[in-house]
Amino acid sequence: MQAERTSLAWRRTALSVTVGSLVGLRVLPPQLGALGYAVSALGLVWGLNLALTARRRYRDGARLLRTRAGATTAGTSLMRTAVTSGMFAVVALTAVLVLALR
Repeated sequence: MQAERTSLAWRRTALSVTVGSLVGLRVLPPQLGALGYAVSALGLVWGLNLALTARRRYRDGARLLRTRAGATTAGTSLMRTAVTSGMFAVVALTAVLVLALR
């Protein structure tokens, strides 16, 4: 049951990021212009990344339980999530700085 709860938590997070990005797509462009589109697009990519990571983690966990051996893609998923999160943070920081300098 723990694997299912973890998978659902990852999926909820992905859905929250995606919905927030869609709201940002509606709200940010009038304030930030092209940067608003970039922040929203990056958020959508991040949401997709989280959804794919959730699916992969659940699949790998189920495979490990069935076979008790084998390689996982956890390192790749973690790296992809970290890079996407870092990119999102840089763009968000840039947006905050642009708004502060106006």
